[in-house]
Amino acid sequence: MADMVRTRFAPSPTGYMHIGNLRSALYTWLYARHHGGKFILRIEDTDRNRYVEGATEVIYRTLKSIGMNWDEGPDVGGEFGPYVQSERKDMYLPYAKQLVEMGKAYYCFCTNEELDARRAAAAERGETFKYDKHCLHMDKAEVERRLAAGEPYVIRQNVPEHGEASFDDAIYGHIKVDCAELDDMILIKADGMPTYNFANVIDDHTMGITHVMRGMEYLSSTPKYNLLYDAFGWEKPVYIHMTSIMRDAQHKLSKRDGDAYFEDYLAKGYLKDAIVNYVALLGWNPGDDREFFTLDELVDAFDVSGMSKSPAIFDVAKLTWMNAEYIRRMSAEEFDAAAEPWYEKAGIAHMDKGVLRRILQPRLEIFSQMADITDFLTKMDEEFDIALFTNKKSKTNAEVSAKVLDMVIPALEALPAWDEESLHSLLIGMAEANGMKNGTLLWPVRIGMAGKAVTPGGAIEIAVLLGREESLRRLKLSRARLNAAL
Repeated sequence: MADMVRTRFAPSPTGYMHIGNLRSALYTWLYARHHGGKFILRIEDTDRNRYVEGATEVIYRTLKSIGMNWDEGPDVGGEFGPYVQSERKDMYLPYAKQLVEMGKAYYCFCTNEELDARRAAAAERGETFKYDKHCLHMDKAEVERRLAAGEPYVIRQNVPEHGEASFDDAIYGHIKVDCAELDDMILIKADGMPTYNFANVIDDHTMGITHVMRGMEYLSSTPKYNLLYDAFGWEKPVYIHMTSIMRDAQHKLSKRDGDAYFEDYLAKGYLKDAIVNYVALLGWNPGDDREFFTLDELVDAFDVSGMSKSPAIFDVAKLTWMNAEYIRRMSAEEFDAAAEPWYEKAGIAHMDKGVLRRILQPRLEIFSQMADITDFLTKMDEEFDIALFTNKKSKTNAEVSAKVLDMVIPALEALPAWDEESLHSLLIGMAEANGMKNGTLLWPVRIGMAGKAVTPGGAIEIAVLLGREESLRRLKLSRARLNAAL
């Protein structure tokens, strides 16, 4: 097992999948797959105050929808389970007690009130509060007496007061910290549950994790983790810390700023594959000019050497551009399948799918734009400004448009078949027969049916989509308004 790469994604079930979490999962999965290793899913639910019902299912759903399958995890099992921290609760305290016996940790009975008072005193002195090892030198008999009496306690790590703790990171190189700057972090909380920091180390070791990939916010904690590895005499994993994802040059991407969740973007009509492709490039470069990757291509190309030390900017405009490119590249079947729920929302699902695809696929950037782009198909503004009938390029004005509609409406009423080919032959034939440019005839027809100057598709496509009855109703209404104005 030692020769095999084993990575883990260990999210907390606190809500929807944040973009930063998604990237952590993606990079960890890509690294394992690129090296032919194992990808482990572990649910870190020790912080019950932040636990959100149903959040674990969101994690499963998100990873599965992308195609990021895991080799071991809560639902698929494995030889190093359980894979949910709360189900591993009983294994952490013995390790903490072992550290106490070695002098690497100690029982602490300080109350919250006492700690708050010391924290306030430190603030008054202008100092950053650090636990003062108050309980470290307590007599062993006194410790036993207080434990026997059932007094609440935590177990703290005994960080050396001198020397340095260091580690090598695959991205950031050698990191060293003066031990005097490190706090004696809590390992076991008063409720008996391990802290994230302690459970993390125990779980990574007992699950045989060889490579730990996580956000750079953990860089400062890693020296404390390594002191624990050293205390137990365990081999340390390879650390790969990922750069932060920023909203802009000053602000990190934050859940509080909204739209930072994977499912938020899906709900807005971004394509899953486009999101994943874009997220992969937030802090990683393939080393060439490629921007578009399938998941399999990412597996082949992904290498730690391409990861950046600089923060990545999450640019919604760039994501939107990439999504538009994905939409353009979809097959007819793929586009129809992705567009169907949006057709329903826009109220146009009963209309000709072939025509809709032809006019919308080149124009949409995200599917949620569809309702606005096609709003004229479901309801025309019947009080639209008739000045729209005037168009220099098409050589039309209100008078010309009135004549065109007077000529076109009876011909359309008599048209035997209402389909694209028949409409095209009739309208283009009428323009030719009357010595008009196509645009001179088609512009008034389009404005008369749409009531707006900018529409996807022209007069013929709009007529097909609206159908005979609604097209003629709108054209007659528009002709009446023109006639009344002249």
